[in-house]
Formats: sequence, structure tokens, C-alpha cells
Amino acid sequence: MEVSTLEYINEYQSWVSNPEEYWMEAAKQIDWVKFPTYALNSSRSPVGSWYEDGLVNTCYNAVDRHVADGMGENIAIIYDSPVTETKKKISYNELFTAVNRLASALSANGIKKGDRCIIYMPMVPEALISMLAVARIGAIHSVVFGGFAANELAVRIDDCKPKAIIAGSCGIEPGRIVEYKPLLDEAIVQASFKPEFCVIFQREECLAELRTNRDYDWFEFQEGHTSIDAVPVGGMDPVYILYTSGTTGQPKGVVRPTGGHLVSLSWGMKNHYNITKGDVFWAASDVGWVVGHSYIVYAPLIIGCTTVLFEGKPVGTPDPGTFWRVISEHNVKSLFTAPTAFRAIKREDSQGEFVKKYDLKCLESLFLAGERADPDTVLWAQKMLSVPVVDHWWQTETGSVIVGNPLGIEPLEIKVGSPSVPMPGYHIVVLDESGKDVGREELGAIAIKLPLPPGTLPTLWDAEKRFHDSYLKTFPGYYETGDAGMIDKDGYVYILARTDDVINVAGHRLSTGAMEEVLATHSDVAECAVIGVPDQLKGEIPVGFICLNSGVNREPEVIENEVVKLVRERIGPVASFKTAVVINRLPKTRSGKILRSTMVKIANSEKFKIPATIDDRAILDEIHEALGRHGYAKTKNF
Repeated sequence: MEVSTLEYINEYQSWVSNPEEYWMEAAKQIDWVKFPTYALNSSRSPVGSWYEDGLVNTCYNAVDRHVADGMGENIAIIYDSPVTETKKKISYNELFTAVNRLASALSANGIKKGDRCIIYMPMVPEALISMLAVARIGAIHSVVFGGFAANELAVRIDDCKPKAIIAGSCGIEPGRIVEYKPLLDEAIVQASFKPEFCVIFQREECLAELRTNRDYDWFEFQEGHTSIDAVPVGGMDPVYILYTSGTTGQPKGVVRPTGGHLVSLSWGMKNHYNITKGDVFWAASDVGWVVGHSYIVYAPLIIGCTTVLFEGKPVGTPDPGTFWRVISEHNVKSLFTAPTAFRAIKREDSQGEFVKKYDLKCLESLFLAGERADPDTVLWAQKMLSVPVVDHWWQTETGSVIVGNPLGIEPLEIKVGSPSVPMPGYHIVVLDESGKDVGREELGAIAIKLPLPPGTLPTLWDAEKRFHDSYLKTFPGYYETGDAGMIDKDGYVYILARTDDVINVAGHRLSTGAMEEVLATHSDVAECAVIGVPDQLKGEIPVGFICLNSGVNREPEVIENEVVKLVRERIGPVASFKTAVVINRLPKTRSGKILRSTMVKIANSEKFKIPATIDDRAILDEIHEALGRHGYAKTKNF
């Protein structure tokens, strides 16, 4: 399909020519208590502050205004839980009532503007209600992924010092129940800071023991409470803190400013995702991650559409057709998920037999993000679904899209392997180690010229110096993304690896992501990862790990030799790719990102702490054994 880029170029140039006017116009899509008199205060150089003299409330924009506009009977949330065989639809009126009740109870128990509340919940409607209720009274929520280890929860308690914790009694995984309450109790014991009280949502699958004078039952806590007005907050006041991994092991508390958060999500839903009021949008993620914050909870509700809350897995609940069943049954217009979910489905149903069982005419687009969308997965999804498969790139720190294909402005040509082009607000450059722009078609560090647009992090919670050192120090005047890639002659951006995943082989800078793309084209390979390991002669050489599709019964050594040959043919001998090993699983975060840095530490025999996201160390043992057969990982230090 031949596509003119005139509309996108005009939109982008309108931002370039007058950023202040551009973002003030975008702010009109939000209901303000006091409309800001200016968009950017650049005196806090180099980051700047957005809409700081405006007054607004996130919950009001996500709930109240739709009820006031006569949309109260419209469905706000579709809860679909194959793990509990539960389905439920919640209208905006019902959501308004539930959020008000909890917000009123929290306020009556001393939670006020600026206080922090940790939310430690499974994928249930009460998680969304909790987030909105905290925002309603001007407090700041910090959602911690349900079931996260006690010591990780304790670290977050000590960092953000919550006055209250709202938790579920358990999470439900295929074939097992994860008890949250013992983890919460242990975390509070470990933490130096102690919350004043906890509110526990009891799930019938596992009732938790409540501690006297500290723990309250979800329903009893709210008895006698009905409603409370939304509390106005400043445009730069935080709506939430979300912790992301840090290189030191200490998580970084990303702060999300209220005004910019509302504006950027409203802008993005319409212009990037092409989603408007009344549509059904499904982000198949978890509320514990930034995707869940932005695109399960806030963005869909801010614009008045229906969001799908799914408690299950892409495979095994009960089969690889679960996603197609949800799309068909709930009339989903657009699905947003991680490439790892599609790799899991492809691994179990490579021929798409389950796709054929469902009517998917309602689906207009598929968005992939959270990690690199390898071309093989994108092409498979295109073939199976016959809709645009849109890779896009953003980060916890930005909260919304940096690079994407703006379907609501103008669908651009899809170049498989690229998340497409920069969105308004983002001036992207590729820099070498000295900070010099390397130009087009050259690999380097991807950076963004300051100031960042509305909604992006203005700092880290209680860690201004760490914020500066982590993001602003390396390239003065730019935000360091930590990703490496290039920009092609047409202006399309390619995210090829984390900066740490660019390896130097005999003086040649090579992307492990490019090698992974080649490995993924092999018909027997379901997913893969490439890391760099030390080599006395060449400095570093790549080693590949491959997981095979379900039903493959060929000898692993044969497949290993085939993929080595593939890489040498397509990238060349310069890659020095000589080792690939078949393993059963790759170590991942709960959001699906492969823990390549952990694999490198195993290979280097470095001592490290097992990441909190690893709940089965057998995965690491298998990697250690596989590397050992090839002369690496001589010592086990985990």
C-alpha cells in the first residue's frame, strides 16, 4: 500500500514550529478545574515543567466527566478471568460508585493529598478501583506487581513510605494460587518504615488472616461511606510512582506528573492508537507495569472507551486460542500486548489452527511493545490476523509512545523491524560515545533532545541526583534512553538492543538484536536471545540461546548448527557467531522481557543476586549448564 506521509509530517512540524501552542491545544481535551496559563516552564532546565499552574484531577477525567456527559450506562471495564471462570461488565455509573466509596473511606482514615498508598493486587477490578480512588483524593499510588517477593516489596515501602497498603489476599496462576498476604506481612517486617494500615481484598480462593489494629477487610473498611469530591491537584503534582529496575539493584521510582499524564494519554489514544469514545481497547498486560497503568487503566477511561481487564495467560488458560476468544467475544477493536505473548502463542499453534475458530472481524489493529518485536513474530501475526501489526517503542519513564505508527493521524508504511517514526514531542538522535550525532544508517546510542514532552518523568522519587546521573549526565542536553539503534534514510527509527547489548567483536560494534532477528527466522525456533561473552582474542563473541516450537523432535545439535550457519550467512563471519544452544525456557521478567544481563553474569561467572522476577532457579541452572558445555560459566555464583 502506498501511503502519503503529508498528514504525519504536518502534525510533527506543527509541534516543531510551536511546541507551546501545540501542547496547550492538546490540553483542551482534558477537563481542568483551572486551565493552565502556559504549557512549559523551562526555568527548571534542562527538563522543564508542564502545566504547573493548572489544577486538575485524574479520577474526575477518567470517571466523573463521562457520567456527567450521560455515558453512565456505557461499559467502562470488561473483566474476563479464565483462571476463575469469571466474566463481569462494570458501567461508568458502577465504577463511579465503587471509586467514590473507597476514596471516601481512605479519606476518613487519614489519607490526604500527597500521601502515598501502595497497591499490591492481582488482575481484578478492585485494583483499578483502588488506583482511581487514591487519585481521586489527591494521594499518590505506587502499584507493585502482585506476588512480587517480600524483600522487593519492602524496598519499595522504605522508598515511598506509604501511609496505607491496599492488597489482595492472593493471585491466581494456571494450576496454582499465590498467597499475597504472607508476602505482605513479611515485607512489613523487613521494612524500616511501617504503614499505618492495610486494606485487604479477600478472594474466596484464599482467605487471608487479618492482623488486629492494622488490617481491614475491603468491604468492612468501606461500610457507611458513599461519596467524596475529587480533590484538585497541580499539573506537576504526582499521580503515581512506578518502580523500574535500576542498574545498581535499587529500583528507580519513576514519578508521573498529573497534568502531562492526562494530556499525553488523551492525545495518544486518538492520534496513535486510533481509539475513540465507545471503542473496546484491550491491553493484555498487568496493572503492575507501565503498560497496565497507561493502557489498561488510565488512557481508555480518560477518553471514555471500554477497557478489557484480563486475568489469564496467552496459552494454558485454557489454550492458545484464549486471545482470539476474548477479542471475538468482547468486540475488541485493538489489541496491545508484548511480542513475548505472541511468541508463546506461535510456539503452541504455529499453523494458527486456533485463530480459525473465532470471528475476528472486529479487530482492526495489533500493537506490540515492551521489547523488540522481531520480524518473524510480526510477519506471523500479520499472516494470522490480516490487520496492521504496529510495533512501537516507549519506556516506563515516558509513560506513552516515543516512536510509533500514528494510525489516528495517518497510517504509515510498516517497515518490519522498525517501530516507525518519532511522535510529536520527541526529537530523536543517534549518538556515538563522545556525544556526536552519527547520522543516518549508523548504529549508536539513541537519545532524545530536551525538554521531554508532557507526561514524561520530571525526576525520580526522592532521588534527584540519581535522576540526573541515570538519564542526563552522559549526553548533556539529551535524555539517555539506554537503547541502541539507528535511523534510516526515511527517518524510521530502529531499536536494536539495550546499549549494554551492543557488543564489540574485534573492533566491530554489533547488535545482538540483529542476530536474534536471524535466529528467529528458523522454522523450528519459537524464541531466542543472544548475549556477548568475553573472548581473549576478540574481546567479545556472541552466544545464542534458542527455544524450540512445540512438537519439534529433531536433534538439538542439528538445529544449533543450522542457526549458526544462518547467522554467518546473513550477518557474515565478522559476527564470529559460532555457538548456539537449545534450552527449554529463557529467564524473563514478569512483563516478558528477557533477562540478558543475568545471562551475561552467569557466563562471566560473576556473583549476583537472583532477580526477584525469577521464581524457578532451574531456568538459571539450565543456562549455567549449557554455557559450561562450551567453556563458559566456570563458576556458579548464584
